Amino acid sequence: MATGPLIVQSDHQLLLETEHPDYTECRDFLGLFAELVKSPEFIHTYRVTPLSLWNAAALELALEDIESGLQHFAKYPLPDNVLSDIADWYVGYGKLKLYPHSDKYLRLEVANKSLLERLRHDDTLKHFWLKNDGQSLLLGTNERGNVKQALIKAGYPVKDLCGYVSGTKLEIILREKDSDGIQFALRDYQLDAVGAFYHGGGVTGGAGIIVLPCGSGKTIIGLGAMATVSSYTLIITTNNVSVHQWRTELLNKTHLDAELIGEYTGLEKHICPVTITTYQMLTYRKSKKHSMENLALFNKHNWGLIIYDEVHLLPAPVFRATTGIQARRRLGLTATLVREDGKEEDVFALIGPKRYDVPWKTLESRGYIAQAFCTEYRLALPAEEELAYAHAHKRQKFRIASENSRKIELVEELLEEHVQDHVLVIGQYIKQLEIIAKHLKLPLITGKTKHQEREKLYQAFKTGEEPVLLVSKVANFAVDLPDANVLIQISGTFGSRQEEAQRLGRILRPKKHSSFFYTLVSKNTNEQSFSLNRQLFLVEQGYKYHIDYFD
Repeated sequence: MATGPLIVQSDHQLLLETEHPDYTECRDFLGLFAELVKSPEFIHTYRVTPLSLWNAAALELALEDIESGLQHFAKYPLPDNVLSDIADWYVGYGKLKLYPHSDKYLRLEVANKSLLERLRHDDTLKHFWLKNDGQSLLLGTNERGNVKQALIKAGYPVKDLCGYVSGTKLEIILREKDSDGIQFALRDYQLDAVGAFYHGGGVTGGAGIIVLPCGSGKTIIGLGAMATVSSYTLIITTNNVSVHQWRTELLNKTHLDAELIGEYTGLEKHICPVTITTYQMLTYRKSKKHSMENLALFNKHNWGLIIYDEVHLLPAPVFRATTGIQARRRLGLTATLVREDGKEEDVFALIGPKRYDVPWKTLESRGYIAQAFCTEYRLALPAEEELAYAHAHKRQKFRIASENSRKIELVEELLEEHVQDHVLVIGQYIKQLEIIAKHLKLPLITGKTKHQEREKLYQAFKTGEEPVLLVSKVANFAVDLPDANVLIQISGTFGSRQEEAQRLGRILRPKKHSSFFYTLVSKNTNEQSFSLNRQLFLVEQGYKYHIDYFD
């Protein structure tokens, strides 16, 4: 009998034994084509889905390698239906290929006549088809994004081979030394990521997602892509702080002059050959009756590249705008493809498939991100709050548990343990943060903090003048605090896996000493249940949570 760590079940679920000596190798293998579902102590459950196989196909992971890997790691014989479904789903990416046909038309080449007939008569799709020649379907060039989105919802991913416009040329050269005189060059995996995205400039590249942990230099990959494409570029990110950070990196690490880089935010509106804006700015409107006029920014210049920073946060209106710009090269950057709204298929169809991914622990072992130790502290609610919890409805229960007043005492103890460190204390609820800030006399940053004050506090944290910073969820994304090595999470957004990953990412910049990630959870409450789901993505990446109790 085989002795592998993996049990493959006929319902497409894969059970992985965590205590097996081949666990780590098998976990990294499964991460290439399967999704983690749950991760209790001894058995982790994965599942294979059409989307996970389409991404594997787009990454050019050979079907034979998936099948042989499953055979190698499996404890028992593989169910025939699973092998058949994996093969069917895998080859689904490539059955439909989209080519240019003329100035007005695109050609959807279909692998076989039966599939063509199915598409031709599908009520949700047939309005796209202008002509049928028996082997392919013609559609208007302006429907490129719409048809890809509609087809993937119907279960048919499109391999888009229509190519891209060059955009207005702009020479972008990376410095060999940054503006501070420090030697600068892309790391090997960053070069690989840029190469996987660009794919030699051919029609098989130019659109897709790079998945790498926070602190590994995704912005640098963006700069590398810009230098490779060398054209007018639109960069969309999460907030004004990130806009400034992108501008700083561009000035620091490229030879672009300052007047070529514009910020389009609520503070200033300059459209330049390289323009940086936010998702919030693009979707802004005066009222529900008004249109989102800033979405026109997509067409303000002849962009050759559009970069979507933290692409997993892409809002629905930007999705809709993105359907119309399929001729532009599109690069998505993210630490996790997990979306809490389930729109992973839209990211695949409209931005592109996953082009590059490296397990977090692989980069940690090479010293590119910090070693991090994760601890979940469970603490009981005080008697009065326990009574309020018992009488509350479900949503109120979560907030009561999150705002457990005993967490203040635990935060204080953890700060005493890390008096020599740079500590971020992060939470979901402003009232809770204000109480802790007042009790512990800590500086606080929320969405209401004015930009100038926010920048001042961030700078004080970087210099060590303020070794502890209390922050709301505004610090979840794209905040560059490289010296932070301790994060205390006092509350979060229900079971958000992406938030858990982003928060750990705040302390993963490489440094000489280890980082510590603490999560404070009310024991025997729905907050504890949500916490298990939050940890799912990071457990898949190889992080283990030590459970401790605060009595």
